[in-house]
Amino acid sequence: MAVREGALASRQFRAEKPKELAMLPVPQLVDALLQQALQERASDIHIEPATQGLRVRFRIDGMLREKELLPLEMQAAVLSRIKLLSALDIAEKRLPQDGRWRVQKENQDVDVRVSTLPVQGGEKAVLRILPFRGMRQNIETLGFSKDALQRYRLLYQKPQGIILICGPTGSGKTTTLYATLAELNRPESNLVSIEDPVELQLAGMNQVQVNAKAGLTFATALRAILRQDPNIIMVGEIRDAETADAAVRAAMTGHLVFSTLHTNDAAGAVARLLDLGVPPFLVATSLLGVVAQRLVRLVCQECRQSYRPAEHTAEEMLLKDVPEGKRSFVKGCGCAACGQTGYRGRQAIYEVMPVTSRLRQLIQEKAAAYEIAAAAREEGMHTMSEDGVAKAAAGLTSLSEVVRVAAGMA
Repeated sequence: MAVREGALASRQFRAEKPKELAMLPVPQLVDALLQQALQERASDIHIEPATQGLRVRFRIDGMLREKELLPLEMQAAVLSRIKLLSALDIAEKRLPQDGRWRVQKENQDVDVRVSTLPVQGGEKAVLRILPFRGMRQNIETLGFSKDALQRYRLLYQKPQGIILICGPTGSGKTTTLYATLAELNRPESNLVSIEDPVELQLAGMNQVQVNAKAGLTFATALRAILRQDPNIIMVGEIRDAETADAAVRAAMTGHLVFSTLHTNDAAGAVARLLDLGVPPFLVATSLLGVVAQRLVRLVCQECRQSYRPAEHTAEEMLLKDVPEGKRSFVKGCGCAACGQTGYRGRQAIYEVMPVTSRLRQLIQEKAAAYEIAAAAREEGMHTMSEDGVAKAAAGLTSLSEVVRVAAGMA
């Protein structure tokens, strides 16, 4: 795989949005697409060849939406412009490439991460749009229930141990980590992170960018950081046995460590660490707790309407513990404000699993994930599904969205 990362040349957007993109010169067309994506809160732009033309889709609130269909003959020029901006090899069309560039809109730097891929009919480009600084989230606005946030704060107020944030790609794990570290960022603490890539700059925190080609992996960077007198360490992701072992041992030597794992639920994180070869006694003694999360779309406030879920449906099955008199929920019927989707914005649903003495015993016994989950629920943990139902009952999201995102998490 050819990978080149370009210089972050800062460019200013044009303010106007053209009525007919295909009539614009290609440089202005690419600028206009980025401008439109920012205005519509898109996280990604997909540009791909199709039989009808060059298809442009935006990912908004986690879902792809069709936006433009450009003439197919514009493919080479559009891809070349994107490669030029991100300092990629314009002539290379047979191998994937990764690059980036930075633009500026209303005094806000925005990082554009580019990935190209050879596909049938030409090349596809995906542009991920990330605010580079100044977008710090408050942890109280992320979606934690009062009880879950209290449980989570009790975990990271401890001086040492490891806390894991779990979920699939695009579930908001990094946002939760940044909000947590922003709350812990004090002059008397030395915060260091290892990331791939560094998505947001936090003032007062030393952030290390992984560079695998130069030999700077998560594991090697973590070992070096331990000689930097850290108090709090954030490891962007535990991907392999070496990183897992280094992170756990860092937690054992008096540091508070945060990291992420790709698991379906909180209990699954324990099984994942054991699968990576971390001894059960080290997991049991170092793991403070696990937070699992997903993102649900919020019902549009402009077109919301009340409804009751039909009997014998997946939605109704979520309500086994909800009294009959409290089974009124909301959904969006679609309007111009939400792009006819019925949703606008997203919020996280969580489950927070502190590792108690009972759970430590189960971990040392190599208990199955379902046994650990059952014990955690007996000790007061609410699952993501239950948190989603509570948010639906509060009128924030719909039951169908909870089914889509958290089915099987009960």
